[in-house]
Amino acid sequence: MRFLDEAKIFLKSGDGGPGCISFRREKSIEYGGPDGGDGGRGGDVIIECVDNLNTLIDFRYQQHFKAKTGMYGMGKQRTGAKGDDVILKVPPGTQVLDEDADHVLLDLTEPGQRFVFLRGGDGGFGNTHFKTSTNQAPRRYDPGWPGEERWVWLRLKLIADVGLIGLPNAGKSTLLSAASRAQPKIAAYPFTTLHPGLGVVRRGDDTIVLADIPGLIEGASEGAGLGTRFLGHIERCDLLVHLVDGSMAQDVAKAYRTVRDELEAYGADLESKTEMLVLNKTDAMDAEEIALQREYLAEAADCAPGDIVLLSGATGAGVESLCDTLMQHVAERRAGEVEPEPFLP
Repeated sequence: MRFLDEAKIFLKSGDGGPGCISFRREKSIEYGGPDGGDGGRGGDVIIECVDNLNTLIDFRYQQHFKAKTGMYGMGKQRTGAKGDDVILKVPPGTQVLDEDADHVLLDLTEPGQRFVFLRGGDGGFGNTHFKTSTNQAPRRYDPGWPGEERWVWLRLKLIADVGLIGLPNAGKSTLLSAASRAQPKIAAYPFTTLHPGLGVVRRGDDTIVLADIPGLIEGASEGAGLGTRFLGHIERCDLLVHLVDGSMAQDVAKAYRTVRDELEAYGADLESKTEMLVLNKTDAMDAEEIALQREYLAEAADCAPGDIVLLSGATGAGVESLCDTLMQHVAERRAGEVEPEPFLP
């Protein structure tokens, strides 16, 4: 399934049905009088959050959603039926923004949430409504009130407990595949990951969700590479796992600072989230090189070398221990027992 996290759509609730002009005519009833019924209400536009979706791809090929018009009134004071509603099913984490994408109108985070976003128009009155002692045979009806309409943006921010960040080819997708049953594309070239990926880590009855975010490069906040478009998917994460590739002949301190600078440039307080720093691909390094790279990275991050987790996603070394730590941390955060800190030992 193709991933889509933004869509612009047009919504319109149904118009109210017109009222009816009718007069009662039955045998042996000399003065039947008016009996035209009211029109039915127009259908509503309802937005519902469901738990079996993780993309907005349904809104890629259909952008216009219109509820049905209410039925017209009928004789014998019969009110028209209400128009059919339009129900838009969206994944958890979906925000509804105005046409300019400046203001959040709805934020759906829990499956089962259901909101009437646009209400249908009221039905028009039939001539029964207008009868008086001085106007006993009114020939008047109302056509029904128009529904509401507007353009909106749908923006998806994935609901995940842990976000995986780092430069391209830092090993995020490999870690995701090693820690969960997810099968992301893995290759030895930059930007293999073009869309965020999700994986579920299970320990008994407990689960946490990992989000793999496409790699950042220097200048991403200005549109370089894939830019910072997908960073919104980690705004809701409790913890960020920052992977740094230590196997290449590169400056690990610079790699770390590059990603941190882009987080700060993006905003949304991402730079203040709890971060676990991981030196990845240790299977391609000897002990001396690991110690040296770990020291350089600790100096750049202003933390103790022992706070940096050693990992090899390819061989699985350290993956189980990392997952156990993440499970413990998320469980404590859910219980409200810890406060966000710059680094997690």
